[in-house]
Amino acid sequence: MEKFMRPLFSLTCILMTLVSSVQTNVSLANEPTDKPNIILIMSDDQGWGDIGFNGNDKIHTPNLDAMAAGGVKFDRFYAAAPLCSPTRGSCMTGRFPFRYGILAAHTGGMRVGEITVAEMLKSKDYHTGFFGKWHIGWVRELDGGSRGVFSPPSHHGFDTHFATTSAVPTYDPTVTPEGWTKWGNKPGDPWKGGAPYVLDGKEVTDNMDGDDSRIIMDRVIPFIEQNKDQPFLATVWFHAPHEPVLASEEQRKRYSDLEESQQHLYGCITAMDEQVGRLREKLRELKIEKNTVVFFCSDNGPEDKLTKKGIASAGPFKGYKHRMYEGGLLVPACAEWPGVINAGTTVKTRCSTVDFFPTIANITGYKFKSKDKRPIDGVDLMPMVQGKTDTRSQPMFFGYRRLFGEIDGQAIITGDMKLLREAKASGRMRLYDLSKDPYEEKDLMKELPEIAESMKRQMEALDSSCQLSRDGADYKY
Repeated sequence: MEKFMRPLFSLTCILMTLVSSVQTNVSLANEPTDKPNIILIMSDDQGWGDIGFNGNDKIHTPNLDAMAAGGVKFDRFYAAAPLCSPTRGSCMTGRFPFRYGILAAHTGGMRVGEITVAEMLKSKDYHTGFFGKWHIGWVRELDGGSRGVFSPPSHHGFDTHFATTSAVPTYDPTVTPEGWTKWGNKPGDPWKGGAPYVLDGKEVTDNMDGDDSRIIMDRVIPFIEQNKDQPFLATVWFHAPHEPVLASEEQRKRYSDLEESQQHLYGCITAMDEQVGRLREKLRELKIEKNTVVFFCSDNGPEDKLTKKGIASAGPFKGYKHRMYEGGLLVPACAEWPGVINAGTTVKTRCSTVDFFPTIANITGYKFKSKDKRPIDGVDLMPMVQGKTDTRSQPMFFGYRRLFGEIDGQAIITGDMKLLREAKASGRMRLYDLSKDPYEEKDLMKELPEIAESMKRQMEALDSSCQLSRDGADYKY
């Protein structure tokens, strides 16, 4: 039986690769029935286990828990990379990070040749706004340094943006916090000049004290109120709980039985959750919740050091941020669309941040113009959400590369099988059957060499395809 299954698996891999190449040449869209509002929410470094709806009974996340209960919880949702910038680009484009060349943080900006969700929706007469941590390009031209380029949201389809280039403290975001020693900042000094946020290119100095998630939502709510009578896209990318991790005294008191670092981590997540609740309440107050689909996920697994200390959690999964194991890639995720997504739905099929683009394309009836057609690596989530399928038609390919630091991790998941190369350039290859071994405890490289070799070839083929994209194959000027 095993001898029979090995060649069958190899053939399946080849067929899936062929299906992938064919699907990228056809329209993404079905005929639309309406133009629902789209809200994309992302947290930063929030582990799979750092949320109530994934079983954490210590953390207080009632609004995200209610959102998952009122819609769909994605049980196995993957970031496209085990760190921030590559994943963020995948949300915008529906493409693997290696296609558009953002392989790590601060290694490039989003290319204007990419078609983003915002550009897609602008072509459908949506008003588009971005709020929070951008991190796929510098937001102020003068800040573009040796490791980044000026590529703000306004270059990629957003009508308005209230954005930072990268991380800020999760409380009092303009001030370097006490005890902070990284990145050349001294406690009490202005954080990145004291005005890390820009509103459509202009520094913002008002309403910059207190919880950062509240500061962001203070800009989101007016945007929604102003656009309640027309279709809109609001992309809300929180900084919580990325370092510097800070919470208010009020939030910390909720977790007084925990040690200080966990008080700050859980406290800033709860503060973010309150702002999600504020958003959901506003949609209902404006009576637009039934015409609004809200997606939520994190950008990667929990921060390395906090996880090792038992402060942050990837749940039962192996690994954390910057690692190709499940703990670095799996993230909490849910979506809500009253009247369309049935309350209490759970999707156990493996999904990914690359799936947002094709899902939104099908929801809104978007079609590529012939000159813009390109490989799209994601799939439409709605057939899974509506129970029409429990399989994924395309493989998932993950990567994280900083060759100067000897980092070159990759992974591929096809069906239930996962092949990974650990992040170090000389990293060991490992093979896991996630259906039997979700926590990656038993390496099958020696037991199943034919499957390992077949998946290795498929991973190399995807890597080569992505390199062609990076080198300009997908851009028509």
